Amino acid sequence: MEQLLHYVWKHKLFALKPQQTTDGKAVEIIDPGLQNIHAGPDFFNAKIKIDGVLWVGNVEIHQQASDWFKHNHHQDPAYDSVILHVASQIDAAPARTNGEPIPQMELRYPSYLASNYERLLREDRYPACHELIPQLSPFFLHSWLSSLQIERFEAKAGQILQRLEACNRDWENAFFITLARNFGFGVNADTFELWAKSVPLGAVNKHRDNLFQIETIFFGQAGLLEELPVDAYTESMMKEYKYLRHKFELTPSSECHWRFLRMRPGNFPHIRIAQLACLYHRSQGLLSQLMEMATLKQARDLLRGGTSEYWLTHYTFGEISPSHPKTLSNSSIDLLIINTVIPFLYAYGKHKANEILCMRAGQFLEELKPENNNIIRMWQECGVKASHAGDSQALIQLKKNYCDLKKCLYCRIGYEYLKKNRNV
Repeated sequence: MEQLLHYVWKHKLFALKPQQTTDGKAVEIIDPGLQNIHAGPDFFNAKIKIDGVLWVGNVEIHQQASDWFKHNHHQDPAYDSVILHVASQIDAAPARTNGEPIPQMELRYPSYLASNYERLLREDRYPACHELIPQLSPFFLHSWLSSLQIERFEAKAGQILQRLEACNRDWENAFFITLARNFGFGVNADTFELWAKSVPLGAVNKHRDNLFQIETIFFGQAGLLEELPVDAYTESMMKEYKYLRHKFELTPSSECHWRFLRMRPGNFPHIRIAQLACLYHRSQGLLSQLMEMATLKQARDLLRGGTSEYWLTHYTFGEISPSHPKTLSNSSIDLLIINTVIPFLYAYGKHKANEILCMRAGQFLEELKPENNNIIRMWQECGVKASHAGDSQALIQLKKNYCDLKKCLYCRIGYEYLKKNRNV
């Protein structure tokens, strides 16, 4: 419940009664201060009038006043700057390290705030605030989704920058690993990322004009050449990989555990790797090309790709199937744009201080149809319909970073839910 006390203090959701210290002095909260998520007092630089005198300093909040001593604040000089101690239950009198008493106030707030918060925490149906959502205005929801979309942009940009550092600030390599991960389309995402990290793009670039050699490096590093049915194509590939492995000192990944169970043949790792090989064969500087594209159609045409002739009649090595082009579907291409191209547009735009790229990322999202997955369908059942991919990304952010973590106090919908007085 201490989180709720912080929330009440931050948003000044006090009971409609004059506030006063435990020894009867009037308290006026002018500014509750900035919440501190690190060690030290809970709120910095608060402005508070106590008995008509303006104080500027820090505020500490506890469920019980005696927690001041349980947490040893009376022995920590970092808490000597506290100008007001706030507690829900007063059972002790806090003091600074020199024994000087600290003004203390009992935090009183409407009882329905606590009952609403408890309801959110114990609600079985998902999301917990489902009953309030139909009552919210379209403007309110649009505003919150817009903020969540930016928040998701920032989160993905942070992940890209972390990957960039791991790639020695090589943007093309970081892009390749991200694209490969998303070629796993969920089921094989982790394995594709491990595989991509084992692929030396420098070696690939030296043989970019030869699709067979790119395929050989890709399949060899994936560990898929070790247990092959024998045909002319696979025999040639095994010989070629032996040569390239020696030339570039390659080591196949031993951690690639590919999944096939309950998967459509078009999603088999072999097909996805063949599609990636074809894409890198056709595209010199793939990231640079995508960063220069001004329309979705250009990005879609580049990513549509295909495979070499062998894979027209195969889904795995050695097993012939009816001839069928292995191009990515429109929905798969759009998912790659949403999860790879657009985040890189935003991250690269921020890195280069190029607002055009950042704006293009948002524009592409709003031009794309919303994703169709369990999360988006859940929100639609609750009354929130995604109009475009920007909305669907925002709703994914809302579920994963707020609902799943029970961070209702940090959600605008949660705020509306908390302050709704059901006793009226």
